[in-house]
Amino acid sequence: MAIVDLVMPKMGESIMEATILKWHKQVGDAIKMDETMLEIATDKVDSEVPSTAAGTITSILFNVNDVVPVGTVIAQINTDGGAEAAPAAPVVPAAPVASPAPQQAPAAPVVTAAPPAAPVAKASSDGNRFYSPLVLNIAATEKISMAELESIHGTGNEGRVTKKDILNYVANRSAAPVAPAPANATPAATPVAASPAPASSVVASGNVELVEMDRMRKLISDHMVRSKATSPHVTSFTEADVTNIVKWRDANKAKFEKQYGEKITFTPIFIEAIANCIRKYPMINASVDGNTIIIKKDINIGMATALPSGNLIVPVIRNADTKNLLGLSKDVNGLANAARNNKLKADDTQGGTFTMTNVGTFGSLMGTPIINQPQVAILAVGSIKKRPMVLETPAGDVIAIRNMMYLSLSYDHRIVDGSLGASFLTAVANELEAFDIDRSI
Repeated sequence: MAIVDLVMPKMGESIMEATILKWHKQVGDAIKMDETMLEIATDKVDSEVPSTAAGTITSILFNVNDVVPVGTVIAQINTDGGAEAAPAAPVVPAAPVASPAPQQAPAAPVVTAAPPAAPVAKASSDGNRFYSPLVLNIAATEKISMAELESIHGTGNEGRVTKKDILNYVANRSAAPVAPAPANATPAATPVAASPAPASSVVASGNVELVEMDRMRKLISDHMVRSKATSPHVTSFTEADVTNIVKWRDANKAKFEKQYGEKITFTPIFIEAIANCIRKYPMINASVDGNTIIIKKDINIGMATALPSGNLIVPVIRNADTKNLLGLSKDVNGLANAARNNKLKADDTQGGTFTMTNVGTFGSLMGTPIINQPQVAILAVGSIKKRPMVLETPAGDVIAIRNMMYLSLSYDHRIVDGSLGASFLTAVANELEAFDIDRSI
């Protein structure tokens, strides 16, 4: 009997674990190659995991809502197939023996016994242990020092600390000081113990409805709070006359779609202008690590996109500065369609160096967007409105109806000063206003 292990796939460069959302197959079911086996969720996106073999499922090693490190065996398939292979239940007890650690990892009560395992923690912290950005952000929010982080027992690959590990540590750390009440640690315990209170002290009065945040909304909430806590936000505003862009698109959108099979929206035009200006102002395309500024040579522009649930996600157009309008249109349309159909991959949302959000899609004239960490700037474009404007002409000033749009740029004031932020924003507006109305498609 040939048994094939199905492992938790690596969904992206910095993704070290995933949560099981739903099993599409059960023990004894037949499955085809590449048929969907289960759905998983990472910090970025939800994804379907296909089977890597055809046959009969003999064991499923994890339950729904379990958090599983990448590379861990999550199910086994008998590739000999046939209806007679279904009763291969004896394999089930053997599977947990082969991988006891993954089954213990998701169980919160077991982790409470982890702190005494000091030799394991020390062994994995002799070198610089890898920590995912999510773990580091949680540590910063909870004021966990690096020395304290190094002491946390990790259940991930090669002893890495997972999100579940650090959250369990935080819960145990806040609970532990409560027992020795007479000790001197009482003052320190007071603020820590107060933190869980908001979650359990919801007081509903009047005609209200209480709605629990879904998983994605919780992630967005945490991300926004961390961004505000990390970056001192400053927002600058300007407006751009995009009449030439509107007229060019109206005149060419049907021809563009017929010739290339792609719809031309305003988004790729905006992204093209942003990429051109980032070349002139590379400090906008950066991140901060302590006192070090990391200037990114690749220009990977994220575009905030609405999901069917109403939540927003930011797929990334890589090397946007190297693509023409057709290439950008294909990327924009492809990523937007994938987002609408919940088909985005984890890699589609990683590696962004700058973000654009179109608040005008929802009718807003302008907005003050929150920086998408670890980037240092985000640009919002508002809705395009016709307004009377004063134009300078050789014959004198005239009033004309123009298509106007507000632009706003939020930037991290730790490294982006007002002069740089305003200069970049003005450059983008000028780039849009200089759009060639006679441009060929």
